[in-house]
Amino acid sequence: MQTNSDKTGLSIQSIVLCLFIQFTATAAFPVYGQSMKAGIAHYKTLNAIQADGRVLKHFDKNVVYLDFFKSNWQLTKKEAKVSGNPNVIDYIVTFKCTAGNLSDAAVMINFKFEKWSVNNYVMMPAAIYNGNREGARIMNYCPFITDTADLGPLKPQLLSDVPRLNNHEGISRLQLRTGDMSTPAFGFYDPKQKKGYFLLTVQGTHLGDGGIDFEESADRTNAIFTLSAPVVREKYMYRIANTHVPSNDKGASFTKGDTVSLHYRVYQFHCNSIQELYNYFARIRKDLYPDREHEPYRTFSNLFKLQEKKFNSQNFEPKFGYYSVGLRENAHQDWQIGWTGGLISTYPLLFMGNDTTRLNVIRNFDWLFNGGISPSGYFWDTGEKGDKWMGIFPEIHLAKDLHLVRKSGDGLFYAFKQFALMKKMGITVKPQWESGCRQVAGAFVKTWDTYHQFGQYVDNRTGKLIIGGSTSGGIIPAALMLAAEYFKDPKYAKVAKAAAFDYENKYVEKGLIYGGPGDAMQAFDSESCYGLLESYVTLYEKTRDAQWLNDAKDVAYQFTTWVSGYDYKMPANSILGKLGTYTTGTVWANVQNKHAAPGICTHSGVALLRLYRYTGDVFFLNLLKDIVRAIPQYMSTKERPVGHMPSGWISERVSTTDWLEGIGQLYDGSTWAETSMLLTEMEVPGVYIVPDKNIAVAFDQVTVRKLASDSRKFTFEISNPTVDDAVVTLLTEYAGKIFKSNLELDESNWRHIKIGSHQKVVISVDRY
Repeated sequence: MQTNSDKTGLSIQSIVLCLFIQFTATAAFPVYGQSMKAGIAHYKTLNAIQADGRVLKHFDKNVVYLDFFKSNWQLTKKEAKVSGNPNVIDYIVTFKCTAGNLSDAAVMINFKFEKWSVNNYVMMPAAIYNGNREGARIMNYCPFITDTADLGPLKPQLLSDVPRLNNHEGISRLQLRTGDMSTPAFGFYDPKQKKGYFLLTVQGTHLGDGGIDFEESADRTNAIFTLSAPVVREKYMYRIANTHVPSNDKGASFTKGDTVSLHYRVYQFHCNSIQELYNYFARIRKDLYPDREHEPYRTFSNLFKLQEKKFNSQNFEPKFGYYSVGLRENAHQDWQIGWTGGLISTYPLLFMGNDTTRLNVIRNFDWLFNGGISPSGYFWDTGEKGDKWMGIFPEIHLAKDLHLVRKSGDGLFYAFKQFALMKKMGITVKPQWESGCRQVAGAFVKTWDTYHQFGQYVDNRTGKLIIGGSTSGGIIPAALMLAAEYFKDPKYAKVAKAAAFDYENKYVEKGLIYGGPGDAMQAFDSESCYGLLESYVTLYEKTRDAQWLNDAKDVAYQFTTWVSGYDYKMPANSILGKLGTYTTGTVWANVQNKHAAPGICTHSGVALLRLYRYTGDVFFLNLLKDIVRAIPQYMSTKERPVGHMPSGWISERVSTTDWLEGIGQLYDGSTWAETSMLLTEMEVPGVYIVPDKNIAVAFDQVTVRKLASDSRKFTFEISNPTVDDAVVTLLTEYAGKIFKSNLELDESNWRHIKIGSHQKVVISVDRY
């Protein structure tokens, strides 16, 4: 497809009639040579929706009138500086049809950026990172490398066919829905001018979701950003691993008296680095969607009872003695050492479970370390039917023996956490278990010493690094630090620090964090991002080196882009729409699998609490609060089934875009999100109190209210608004005594508070 450009920099394509009436705003931004224009488009579909012509009109007033087809329009622009800051401006542009009618139409705002450069780092949270301007391979889901030429330790990042800017000649365009992002936003960092830019908008209008379009000119010297209502993606839309699905979007119909308004806010700021772009976004992401109270569901203690019953009756395989990650309907739902369950799930089951559950966990360890270590020294990637071991995708020739390194990192990290817990509980840690973990830790050391990276995939049989690069192993430095402490062997810590420094230098600093999921090629993702956060926090706890704390903060801000910052309005007739679920705090998977999920895959998020403890920055507390409070509402129960799922199941899907099942729809499945809920119930306190900082936060489905306190006592009230009696964990800490690393195992400051349904408890603690 060829692209022609007129003086506006917009592409002209050949089949659909699209007429634009545009105005230049009185406020321009000379830093970027940006001009702001407004328009109305009319669409005609032949074989597909495309654009074909336009009419332009300029004016310098806040109200203009125009004739378009057989309709008359009044366009009104209101703008206001936010907090008196000339570089932050709030806009509302209202389009009113004053006569006639117009069908198959959309209204829009255009921003043209002169002096554009492909070196600008373009970011749309949870959707686009550095423009997704990487090499790609086009194949159906589940995408995986099929050409041996793409294998090797030093090959560049490879994406599947996801929305992306072109890293070659030709059309370079992104067409997204507002629901494609964790927060509807567009931003970039200009390294030449040391400037940052963001545009925030709302989900949409009464016409539905808005459209976000970004296109670079053929010579890449200018670019056009377009915000529209409703969304009309021209020619193509995205479905999983396929950017060339014919668009089914439609314009709206307008008659006399109809109005629609576009609300957006523009930010410009001095910016020295990609990291500063992320830091800035973290602080503004909720500006157009302030926090609001959500209806509570079920408390942690009651949800755990449901989950323990479910895991013992459905996930436990009694013949061999292990907890499967799903219901064993296929190998991927049977056993995986990490990523989606495996040795992650046993940790909270061991800590909170009854005697039967703990015996099952011990059987799981016996079974795993009897056959679950591969010839390479790594854990086997995948297992099936109790005694069959294999690589990640046995049905794909080049993947049948491959091991996603992140999985052994997960397994090793949670194994050492369970060893510490077992010793505290008086459970014998068997030599065979320790020997197995020493083998896995040694395999990581060998890979690092050989390749100076962990890569993404190794061969389970030989240990050879097959697919290199990525931050897939983001959790590995944390695992090796625990290995160094457990075995009292500094070589593991040495490798952990070297790898963590390498990740920071090659990936974090450049805003390129990717490769955690096994089913998304090397897509930018939240999973390896959180793994890195866990590693940097752990490194700081073990070394007290401020470098690692700074790295942890950087990664936490980047991770924030994956967390939904607002409540998406679901279609009323969708599964989630009927349930009234909210999306704030749900965590997006990656740029290929375009859905949010209940929880982090697969962690509790407790590193954010630990990061607060060492920085005193309540931003991290509030981010964690959003994440953990969002999960319970997605668990299916007998009283409130989600879809057709049985009690205790949690689907991983929170879809706010039409990438697969449909907006607000999901598939009925038992998924890793259940393990995320288990970890949350264990590691995150129900209520967190820091008396000397006057902080009281409820993570559980309860409310906490600070009462009048004096200089000696801090008094607060915990209310249980749910239908169940609850046992709420209360953690009290003091800012001056907060430097303890084993937060989740230190019971000295933890209490268990019984609160009846719709009851309140008043508690006083020493202020200092």
